[in-house]
Amino acid sequence: MSTTATSPLPGKREPGTPRAADQSLAVSARPATWKTPAMLGVLGLAAFIFFGLMGPNQTAKFGISTAGDFFQLPALEVPAFLGGMVLSLILLGLAAYAVFLKTKDQSAPTWLPITFTVVFAAAFLIWVVGGARTPSISLAGLIAGSVTLAVPLVFGSLSGVLCERVGVVNIAIEGQLLGGAFTAAMVASMTRSPLLGLVAAAVAGAVVSMVLAFFSIKYLVNQIIVGVVLNVLVSGLTGFLFSTVMQANKAQFNSPPGLDNIEIPVLSGIPIIGPILFKQSLVGYLMYVAVLVVWVGLFKTKWGLRVRAVGEHPQAADTMGIKVNATRFWNVTLGGAIAGIGGSFFTLVAIDSFTKEISGGRGFIALAALIFGRWNPIGAFFAALLFGFADNLQSIVTIIGTPVPSQFMAMLPYLVTVLAVAGLVGRSRPPAASGIPYVKG
Repeated sequence: MSTTATSPLPGKREPGTPRAADQSLAVSARPATWKTPAMLGVLGLAAFIFFGLMGPNQTAKFGISTAGDFFQLPALEVPAFLGGMVLSLILLGLAAYAVFLKTKDQSAPTWLPITFTVVFAAAFLIWVVGGARTPSISLAGLIAGSVTLAVPLVFGSLSGVLCERVGVVNIAIEGQLLGGAFTAAMVASMTRSPLLGLVAAAVAGAVVSMVLAFFSIKYLVNQIIVGVVLNVLVSGLTGFLFSTVMQANKAQFNSPPGLDNIEIPVLSGIPIIGPILFKQSLVGYLMYVAVLVVWVGLFKTKWGLRVRAVGEHPQAADTMGIKVNATRFWNVTLGGAIAGIGGSFFTLVAIDSFTKEISGGRGFIALAALIFGRWNPIGAFFAALLFGFADNLQSIVTIIGTPVPSQFMAMLPYLVTVLAVAGLVGRSRPPAASGIPYVKG
């Protein structure tokens, strides 16, 4: 965690020392390893073999504009073999640069693995589409669909960021999403107001988080065990109420009115980015607001400094007058409310009713996005988008008839997470006190 001059943590900088100097010293003090260069080299070589040498000979066609766009752009056509070869050579060059830096005992800069990931994803997409029976997809539709699928993942990962930054491991994201989805459907159906359903979803997520905070902070129960138990409890409770209440009277308890898309004139017609940024439901717009607010709050405010201090060194924070356990309790509660809003997406936006296990394990993918994003709201946001992209691409490749097995696409988000945790995007370290209960002594 980067600290400021007022930070109570050990290793604080002397007054007048620039923050950038602290960060550069911390990076230089970190020993360079072969982990990242080796991974980039293996992936670059695999890309050269499969995307380059064994690349298809068709032309991959990517539609950029849709019928409703304000102005039309021509489709992007890329020779699959040539495009794969060029991009794979770029990947090998990036891997070679990482190896060169290691020989100089320097760690790979942050931009290197990020650039590698973007180029690898582009090469993979060209390879997948170029080898399909119908080598043509709508790039605009692929990206817009990916963002839509990522909405609950983003809310779930933000919940995890708020909890772990304050020192509490939130395994109960799945339960918070599921509780939010159920409560939103029930309340919106009874009141015929999707806005009340949205508020109720936030309350439901907060209640689940309060239980997590109460047992893990007050009674020092293992946080992972409490989270797992809450997931099972919420799953069983919502499943029971769905079978006994919702199915008995679907019209009254399980027919929620949905949240319609709010379209901003002209801006929503911009190709690709228009539908993503300016044609969303209320939950979609709240997603962007939540990412920005959480990032600013954590890294640009006094409140955020206190939160990060509690997550990194609670003893030092306590000596500075910060109420450690109270800070943890209310942060975990806030995280649950955010996850509950994400759960409302399932029943108020995506589907018009609640079904058993409607969250489908996305709480655990959100936890993976949190790790991949290195406990940063913006990083978690882009990680969630990557997982949404993989999920959407899985459906599209089945339609266009690509030879890539859909099972491989289904496991891709988890494979990416394993590579990230192993060090592909640099050192992935949680807050120092994450998962450790604090007893004032």
